[in-house]
This record gives sequence, structure tokens and C-alpha cells, in this order.
Amino acid sequence: MNQMPKLNANLKAELLATGSVNVDASLLTGTSTSAAGPGTGQKSIFFTSGGHRVRLDINKNSPLTMIKENNDFIILKDNNELVRGEIEPLLAHCPEQAYITLSERCIYDCKFCSVPKLQGRIKTLDEVINIVEQAKKTGLMKAIAITSGVAESPEDEIERLVAVIRALKRYNVPIGVAAYPTRNSTKLLKEAGADELKYNVETMNRDIFDKVCKGLSLDFILGSLRDAVPVFGKNRVSTNFIIGLGETDECVREGVEHLAKMGVIPVLRPITIQPLRKDELEAATRPRAERLLKLAWMTREIIDKYGLRVDVSQTMCLTCTGCDITPYRDV
Repeated sequence: MNQMPKLNANLKAELLATGSVNVDASLLTGTSTSAAGPGTGQKSIFFTSGGHRVRLDINKNSPLTMIKENNDFIILKDNNELVRGEIEPLLAHCPEQAYITLSERCIYDCKFCSVPKLQGRIKTLDEVINIVEQAKKTGLMKAIAITSGVAESPEDEIERLVAVIRALKRYNVPIGVAAYPTRNSTKLLKEAGADELKYNVETMNRDIFDKVCKGLSLDFILGSLRDAVPVFGKNRVSTNFIIGLGETDECVREGVEHLAKMGVIPVLRPITIQPLRKDELEAATRPRAERLLKLAWMTREIIDKYGLRVDVSQTMCLTCTGCDITPYRDV
């Protein structure tokens, strides 16, 4: 019997271009509900095969279908098998990491993000520790990642994050943190015990940024990223760069080069268009597989040029790789 191909960069790009899969409820033993960013509120699974991992939202209207045959999970398209693999167990939000959203609400109104619409709750320190304890008991926890909206003000949020990171240092695993920066957030987060840092640019097209991230400052984020590199060290500072908001490939190239030159590793994230936001994102479209691959190879070439290494990252998205085509891990 011919074996179907394992997941590779080309197949992963095809899956990411769709971004979802239809799965029978009886198979949903490893689902995650995102509480941060564009994927907020959507259930998803992590599928792994051939040394690659992909996160797919669960959507009954998806053109992709997942079935189970013996111990294999199979993804079908038009009733044809695409790939076989496994569903990975989740610790908190993703495999191998306790990935926790502290504040599930935000005073800002980025048009690609559902958090401001949902205005969820703020986890207490005890709740965070309980999540990490449960993850630790599995024996699979390799890292902790903390992200957050901005519930009241950036300064208050950093103060909340600092307290949480200090409390989590006792677990003796790498800690990554993603936040909106303040004047002294880098220093505070590093002193608290964070090992890796992410401030998200979201897009490097200034016209698009001004439309979709009103109230935020791209210049301040870029300056904060630049200043964070000598504090956290080489290969320890990253940023999410959303693909599919209407930007050109040349804009992406110039943006990736600008970031890498500062020592910042860009994470190219295909846009997830939320039902709550679709009317506010007129130019947004999920990028095609060919574009995702092209931009991933381009990013690898540029980070090579500046001596950056994605494969040494220990926390957050560069380690998980589920939502992106990640240089060195996928291509």
C-alpha cells in the first residue's frame, strides 16, 4: 500500500492558506481555544507530521476534512488524502508550552483582533499558576509564554506581567513574553526574569498600520524593539508581522530587512479574518500557499544576512511554528 506523504513545507503552506479543517466532534480530544490576537475564541487543533506542525481552526465549512483511520489522522481535500499524521496534546493553547493570555481584553481596537470586541476577563496570579502546574504535571512542558491585551493602560499591564513572570521563575523553564511596550517595559520584564521578548509591529506598511491600529505608534514599537535587542540578547527579540492586510511583497521584504538589521526576528503571520471583524478589513485576504512559501524563503535569506538564528528560540511562536511557515524549522 502506498504511504501518503508526511507534512512538508509545501503541504503545510497549503494547509495554512486554508487555515481550517472540518473535524467530527468525536475526534476533538486535543483542541485549544485561543484567547489572544486574531484567532481569539476559535477552537483549533495542532496537527504534526514529518517533523512539521500546523495549527488549524475547526470549521465545519472548511474545504479540508479530517478523519481517523487506525492511529492515523488524515486530512482530505475533495475526498483525496493530502497528509497523515497525529494530533498533538495541548498544555495551554499550544503543545510543549504553557502559553497563557493574562488580560483577555484591550483598550485598543486593532481591526484584525477580536479581543476588543469580546472584552474577556483578567486572569489572577493564582489562575496562571494553576495553569502552569497542570502543564508541568504532564511532563511535557518545555517553556512558559505569557501574552496579554491592554486592560487599562500599557503601564498597568506591564506591572501585571512583571508580577506574573516573577512568580513563574520557580519553574526553571524559559519564559517568553509578548506585550505592548512602555518607556521602561524592556528593563522591567528582563529584570523580572523573562528570557525572550516580543513587541508586535503587526504590519510595516504605515498607511495600513494607521488604519488598522489606531491609537498605537509604529515608531514607538520599532524603537522599543531596537532598544530591546541589547537587553535581551541576540535571537531573543521577535515581532509578529501579519501577512494579508493588503501589503505588497516588496513592503514585506523592506520591513523584514529593517527588522533584521536591528536584530529583531520577524514572525510572518497569515491573517485570520474573524467574523466579528470581516466588515472592517476590506483589503484583507488569507495569503495563498505560494506567497507564504516565497516570503518564508525570503525571510530566511534576510535573517541569514544579519546572522540571526530562528532555531535557537525557546518560547512563543518561533518555537511552536503552528501558525506560520518558520525559517529553519519549515524551510
